[in-house]
Amino acid sequence: MVTDEQVRRLFRVLQVEKTQEIAAAKSGMDPKTARKYRRLGKLPSELTVPRTWRTRKDCFEEVWDEVRQQLELNPGLQAKTLFAWLQRKYPGRFADGQLRSLQRRVKAWRATEGPAREVFFAQVHRPGELCQSDFTHMSGLGVTIQGRPFEHLAYHFVLTYSNWEHTTVCFSESFESLSAGLQNALWELGAVPAAHRTDRLSAAVNRIPDPEAFTRRYRGLMEHYGLAAQKTRARCPHENGDVEQRHHRFKQAVDQALMLRGSRDFESRQAYEALLVEIRQQLNAGRRQRLAEELAVMRRLPTSRLPACKHVRGIRVNGESLIRVEHNTYSVNSRLIGETVDVRLYADHLEVWYGQRTVEHLPRLRGRGKHRINYRHVIDWLVRKPGAFENYRYRADLFPTSRFRMAYDALKQRRPDGAAKAYLAILYLAARESETAVDEALRQLIHAGQPIDADAVGRIVREGQRIAPAPTEVVVTPVDPARYDELYDDGEIAA
Repeated sequence: MVTDEQVRRLFRVLQVEKTQEIAAAKSGMDPKTARKYRRLGKLPSELTVPRTWRTRKDCFEEVWDEVRQQLELNPGLQAKTLFAWLQRKYPGRFADGQLRSLQRRVKAWRATEGPAREVFFAQVHRPGELCQSDFTHMSGLGVTIQGRPFEHLAYHFVLTYSNWEHTTVCFSESFESLSAGLQNALWELGAVPAAHRTDRLSAAVNRIPDPEAFTRRYRGLMEHYGLAAQKTRARCPHENGDVEQRHHRFKQAVDQALMLRGSRDFESRQAYEALLVEIRQQLNAGRRQRLAEELAVMRRLPTSRLPACKHVRGIRVNGESLIRVEHNTYSVNSRLIGETVDVRLYADHLEVWYGQRTVEHLPRLRGRGKHRINYRHVIDWLVRKPGAFENYRYRADLFPTSRFRMAYDALKQRRPDGAAKAYLAILYLAARESETAVDEALRQLIHAGQPIDADAVGRIVREGQRIAPAPTEVVVTPVDPARYDELYDDGEIAA
């Protein structure tokens, strides 16, 4: 079969050769064929007649009108759904292998007769004009902190002109997370664009009893930085398309970095966040020129940041030395029982204020119905009421580490009646001395198989004894290079 390239070569060779036979030979075709294409002056592809006939009978011809009626009524119907409907209506008539034929015919109908599809219009982005932000779930990356799954989100900020981006780790789509993430991005950027666009923030608004309060706080944040607030229309995420696309690209970059690292486990949250900063800097490195264009037309930052927290005032400390904040329970020092405190609720922690000063700094609980009880807050009175320990509602929080639990179980086996009192004495020692030192003392006693009591633990803590390394502690003895000389004897390796 003669190709277009052969005919093109024939036309070129005919310009320099004396005879048509020579030109045909050099083009790799018969002289008669060469004569034909020279006479027509066209390429083989230009002479091909499109096929307008079917090579086999259309098995859906008789039922196509019914299928088309269904599509006209419900254009979203899939060909697979319609095929299953035809098999039910006409049992034994259509084999499973004919599904692909129906899919092609439905596809052709959509392209020629179906409803018009949504058109996306590319926008012109101008320097310093718009930034977009949104939350994205990062849990799918499988990151762990000391072996424990690290369930988290990222607040993602993007400049639409340069694609400069910033991320802040957070744990919920709250106003506190949004405020902290946006301000972190702006202060690292060092300037303020003209407008800020988000989605409709329904996830954050739906979690609070007063949506108007959220709107007021968000409006105040925008006014503080002079940002014009924009939001996407309902069910139109493409209007925030820049940040949506960056979600995918950023998580892909993090996933690749984790593969190169060889492990998805980190010693601490700080170590993981350091990796995110490194990745972000690498991504932003190629955007410096366009970023400079944006910075040249952006406005200055205000003189200070806004506190990225929610003020909850007038919380009374109950008789259990507990406060309830945002549907979660926290313990505070028992000295505050009966007093009224204020709480500043940040994205990842909360501050308890009393008498114009901070008296507690507590990690924030995620979700609802959770509790965080610090044994140091209640131990003074718990040692006076040891009988309350056994059935205490939050007893599980009074075991700081697994070794404390092992110690209590050992005491329970040795002397069931006095186990609570003996364990609370050990816990009191941890509160007064050092939880780490007490935990190490318990490890030593458990490792040596010695009886556990407050006196033995206190003696080890005071003396700073260390009788044996932990089973997980690897000790490598220093190597003396001179020992390798003993392997040689007169230049020969010793047998």
